[in-house]
Amino acid sequence: MNRWGERAVHSLSFMACTIIFGSLAALLSYLVFKGYTALNLSLIFGSTPVVDTLLLKREVFDGIFPAMVGTLALVVLAITAAVPVGLLAGIYMAEYSNPFTKKVFGFLFDLLSAIPSIVVGLFGFSVILFLHSHVSETLVPSLLVSALSLAFLVLPYIVRTTQIALETVPQSVRLTGIALGATPLQNIIHCLIPHSFTAILGGIILAVGRCAEDTAVIMLTGAVASAGVPNSLFKGFEALPFYIYYISSQYTSEAELAKGFGACIILIVICATLFSVAALIQKKAQHVLLYTR
Repeated sequence: MNRWGERAVHSLSFMACTIIFGSLAALLSYLVFKGYTALNLSLIFGSTPVVDTLLLKREVFDGIFPAMVGTLALVVLAITAAVPVGLLAGIYMAEYSNPFTKKVFGFLFDLLSAIPSIVVGLFGFSVILFLHSHVSETLVPSLLVSALSLAFLVLPYIVRTTQIALETVPQSVRLTGIALGATPLQNIIHCLIPHSFTAILGGIILAVGRCAEDTAVIMLTGAVASAGVPNSLFKGFEALPFYIYYISSQYTSEAELAKGFGACIILIVICATLFSVAALIQKKAQHVLLYTR
């Protein structure tokens, strides 16, 4: 019975992996099939010369280059805002909180992770409307508001990942710094974080993906159909998720819809590039933290 049970679990596990990777392959194949005709320089740069666009001499109004730049700026700003707060909160949850505090804050972080993104977007929109009415009329939905809203959205992922990564450090490693006379803070910085860095960065990578793909938040807090390359944190911006939503809901021809599929492919390539860079950083940084200091 145990032998048949082992075989059944093995077969079901293999089937589950096959279904997942098969679904991914089908999705990517469909996107390529529908969007490959639109994959050319005109999709990105429109009728604007490539060199002039890259040197920011001329604006692009009929290509997705501004949306690509806006997406990268949005991800960088959101992660820059979320990572320090998330890391510190995760460290507190793992190393300093008492059981009651850990239980309460843990519930709140889990609740926050379950909030739909549209609710977070509406909250950011409401806040900026309040500030516009009562603080300054120059405060409007913008790149900064969208980035902060996304940072709020992905914060639970970073907090929980950091907490779990630190709590699962082996006791032998945890006591190494203390045995050598390190303070609790020195032990966290020099022993616990380097040992759990891979898992922590994994949570940050998940947050990057969430920031790059979310549409509901940015649709309410700053994304517009046409804004050019972002030149201010306090103005509207273009982003690929919003462009894809806009094209897919209001296209007037098959060629225009193909541009939406092409933008999907480019968004996936951008996310894959960000993940690859993060993986390289993960590998190199862990080696440096553990073996070269």
